[in-house]
Amino acid sequence: MDRCVVLVDAGYLLGAAASLLVGEPSRSRVTVDHPVLISALRERAEAETGLPLLRVYWFDAAPDRRPLPEHRRLRVLPRVTVRLGALTRAEGRWVQKGVDAAMHAELTELARNHACADVVLVTGDGDLLPGVMSAKEHGVAVHLWALQAADGDFNQSEDLVAEADERRVLDRAWMERWVRLRDVPPPYAAPGAPSRIATLLAAPAAPPAGPAAAPLPVPAPAPGRPQPAAALKVVPTPRDLAARTTVPHPSAPQPAGTPPQSAAAHGGPVLRWSSDRGWVDRPSADPAATAGDALPTLAQLTTAAQRWTDREEDITGIGGDAHEVGQVFARRWLDRLGPGRRPAALWADYPRIPHRLDGELLRYAARFGLLAHKDDQIDEADRYAIRDGFWKELAARVPGGRVALAEE
Repeated sequence: MDRCVVLVDAGYLLGAAASLLVGEPSRSRVTVDHPVLISALRERAEAETGLPLLRVYWFDAAPDRRPLPEHRRLRVLPRVTVRLGALTRAEGRWVQKGVDAAMHAELTELARNHACADVVLVTGDGDLLPGVMSAKEHGVAVHLWALQAADGDFNQSEDLVAEADERRVLDRAWMERWVRLRDVPPPYAAPGAPSRIATLLAAPAAPPAGPAAAPLPVPAPAPGRPQPAAALKVVPTPRDLAARTTVPHPSAPQPAGTPPQSAAAHGGPVLRWSSDRGWVDRPSADPAATAGDALPTLAQLTTAAQRWTDREEDITGIGGDAHEVGQVFARRWLDRLGPGRRPAALWADYPRIPHRLDGELLRYAARFGLLAHKDDQIDEADRYAIRDGFWKELAARVPGGRVALAEE
């Protein structure tokens, strides 16, 4: 077939780009415009080989082989196929498994089936040497592309370079078409107008309903020690909360003739002990403050047919950006909530999202690899970005929402 194919080792391509621009092969330090990158690869491959492009194969790794947001964006682009290996933790660092084997198998299969006349390899791994030799034996011309190295030396296997039919070096100007440095926010908000993320981080927790509890005593500093500039906020323990509650435990004996007491009658906090049975509703003196907790979740409003349609849209149409995920979730929830509900009541607790709805939102975001793919820990920046997207969509759809966001 008179066509060309491009096989891209994403670890090599993005690592070499980061090394040249940042000085270290850390992919998290750069941002990639994937449509521009694929277009640049296609233009360069067709110009060099003189053949139309059949397909771009993108080889990368992901935890449990689950596509990350960048893979979801790539696999819906025209003429792009994503192949994922496993990303595992070994000796404190991430290690790719199966990427080289997948590239070798694809290269050999394309050559054996005469699916293309020319193959462009964007890699530097010498493990592909047997695949290159096999492809050449089947009459395929192999073009090896290298990225300009930060130190001016080779960043590819010398044996691989010697075996390729053609070799090109992609310079910094070509890379700057599709990659740029990632904006890393400072650890603390800069003086002046706070950013949205800083505002969400600084938002106090929702106060407990009912009369304000007396503050806990703060012990005085020991003699001879300097007085701190500001008193630290003391977080009450479950024991402290239990001491403030005037409602006796259900198992405690009560005088005869005493009517059953409820936490709502006293306005005190309610603890849910593991030994208690049944569901205890948190009391609230102001119905508007907790009206959002009574709203149904998206799962309760979604039919089986809608669930299938949502999953299809997630796979084919949603890239997985944190803000986009929050907006899509909010859009579906508002569309199915119906006119008889009161989503405007959520603004009373802004930026707090009702607990059940917030948990469902984060579980939905986990489908896109946004929560647990960075050092096996939840990324707090992604969490706030997801919630920020939820509030932005809510502000655009609920009367008075934009005013509430503007007043923050």
